[in-house]
Amino acid sequence: MTAELSPIDKAKYVAARRAVEFVEDGMRVGLGTGSTAAWMVRCLGELVREEGMMITGVATSSRTADLAREVGVTVKTLDDVRWLDLTIDGADEYDPNLNLIKGGGGALLHEKVVATASDQMVVIADLSKQVDTLGSFPLPVEIIPFGWQTTKALIEELLSNVDVLGRSASLRLSGTEPFKTDEGNYILDLHLRRIAQPAQLSLILNQIPGVVENGLFLDICDILVIGNADGSVEVRDINNGTIEHERVDVIDTDNLFVDIRE
Repeated sequence: MTAELSPIDKAKYVAARRAVEFVEDGMRVGLGTGSTAAWMVRCLGELVREEGMMITGVATSSRTADLAREVGVTVKTLDDVRWLDLTIDGADEYDPNLNLIKGGGGALLHEKVVATASDQMVVIADLSKQVDTLGSFPLPVEIIPFGWQTTKALIEELLSNVDVLGRSASLRLSGTEPFKTDEGNYILDLHLRRIAQPAQLSLILNQIPGVVENGLFLDICDILVIGNADGSVEVRDINNGTIEHERVDVIDTDNLFVDIRE
């Protein structure tokens, strides 16, 4: 079964399998959204089914919640559990300081709330997401639908005064209609190419009326697990200042590999 996986999926899988080693019995775990996070949820389901681990998951999107229940992970709301031991999520981009751009899957608001309500955040990714400076991936900004074109104009005006290379914003679509988040909001994707001062940009974006949250995750990630198609992983712990290189055995497990969805 694993031979049928593409190299990028193998990299995502080994990162996910290594990341779930941080999960202990009885933990409350934030469950990210996206294709890499889906591998992680499947791996957690395997721990529940085969090792009898008791895990309570708090999902960052309805599709992650559906997948978690499907594989046997108990799902509760953040209001139910109040605080989390650990969140595991993917990233669209990361820099050497483990600052991130997230939101490509459209769940950045829930992802940021869940991540900041956790004792620790573990991010799973592959080397294609690594950049020297954030901004190659379009920066998602969640906005309310009311007056969205005015909000877009205000953001583009703001971008003329910050140190970025691109200054255009586009409304994310689902088919011909605006994409809607689980909160019913819209997403603007900012095509910036390079963000010289992400902390400054994050602060001023969130001051614009109509903006709910942006996809810059700064000083939130504690551990980054980078997977490679050959089964090797790199674990970077920013708090301890350590980098470890390990290997993950890729084992064929039919229940794990079926129907991985975005």
